Amino acid sequence: MTFENMLATWLVNQRWFAGKGRLVHDLAVVADTELISGDPSLRHLIVCVSHGATVDSYQLLLGSRSQLPGELRHARIGAENGMQLYDGLHDTELTRPVLSAIATDATIGPIRFCRIPGAPIETDLDSLVLTAEQSNTSLVFGESAIMKVFRRLAPGPNPDLEVAAALARLGSQHIAEPFGWIETRMEGATTVLAIVSRYLKAASDGWSLAATSVRDLYASQGTSARHGTSASHAGGDFAGEAERLGMATAEVHADLADAFGTDELQPDAIREMAEQMFRRLDMATAAVPELARYADMIGAGYSDLAKLTEPVPVQRVHGDYHLGQVMRTLTGWVVLDFEGEPATPLAQRRARSTPLRDVAGMLRSFDYAARHQLVNHREALRLAAVASDWVRRNSEAFCAGYAAAGGLDPQRNSVLLRALQLDKAVYEVMYEARNRPSWLSIPFDSLAEF
Repeated sequence: MTFENMLATWLVNQRWFAGKGRLVHDLAVVADTELISGDPSLRHLIVCVSHGATVDSYQLLLGSRSQLPGELRHARIGAENGMQLYDGLHDTELTRPVLSAIATDATIGPIRFCRIPGAPIETDLDSLVLTAEQSNTSLVFGESAIMKVFRRLAPGPNPDLEVAAALARLGSQHIAEPFGWIETRMEGATTVLAIVSRYLKAASDGWSLAATSVRDLYASQGTSARHGTSASHAGGDFAGEAERLGMATAEVHADLADAFGTDELQPDAIREMAEQMFRRLDMATAAVPELARYADMIGAGYSDLAKLTEPVPVQRVHGDYHLGQVMRTLTGWVVLDFEGEPATPLAQRRARSTPLRDVAGMLRSFDYAARHQLVNHREALRLAAVASDWVRRNSEAFCAGYAAAGGLDPQRNSVLLRALQLDKAVYEVMYEARNRPSWLSIPFDSLAEF
């Protein structure tokens, strides 16, 4: 087996590989930089994977040892010239020097390690790879720093670094400020390879907190004494946190507007937005014919949007906003991952949009938090109304908090918000049909209640 074939065999089985379901026609190593020599050693690779008409670029940090310890066997890639090759991000003996290189603003070949002036980077900490992420790989160094390594690379500005650094300069309390980054050049453009940021210790992600609230509510329906308990009376009520999250979201949007400016969509542009939604609906209906039963209702929402005559404010937004992108710390909510939807072109991710797009994303996330626990649940029919009550209560709380903190009032802009939610649900139908058919009922059940 050639070196390239060995890498391809390993690559297609990684959670963050974006080409699942597509045939790999070719893999080529286009950059190979030795970062650490010896045994163990570390090489930085950029590989291009061809799927026929499309080509994706990935970075690999290739560790090499003559003997692979038991704790690294799960990261093994293969063998070459008598050396064991593995994913070097799992080897703390190799990741510590990488962190030190950032702290010292080192340059190794085409790879630049950059520290934000004054950032508190401790370089003697062991690292641990987190397992929850899908599209990137994150390492925690002790309890002080986290390094997000971008597996799939895109030349040009990185929105996550760009936005987080700008908000940190404004003193935002709702972001994990960056400490430094790693970069190289691809296709003539600076390309960010990894970002090191403050680690949010003792924090819980919003999805886990919401799911716990829902689980408690559903459990309360299992006893006749508490049967019929509403979301407002069950233990673990999430509404207070939802309201605080709405306020934090509005404050982040205000900082984004301050950092990157604002504009307005005129009626012609609003109509074009509605036309784009119609086109996505047509594509989704062709791919998932069951969506046709909701097409008239969805289309009516888009038509209402097209009739708006007042300008709509636009600005930089998060772009991929949901409960998994927010963390509850001891001092409040923190927003993560400003890179936007990874499958969306970079220019589109950096473009201004209505901040209610993020609001719509979070409201759809509330719906998922409630309904995903009913998939294959034997009491799904009986609990459906309970799920809807939880979604309604927390959506209203989030919107109230968002408006109270100065965000664009969702209630006064209900036509725009409804169209954005419907557009997101259409996207979800397509996504679930392609990737997770067992969850297709979630957006369909939601559409049935719009």
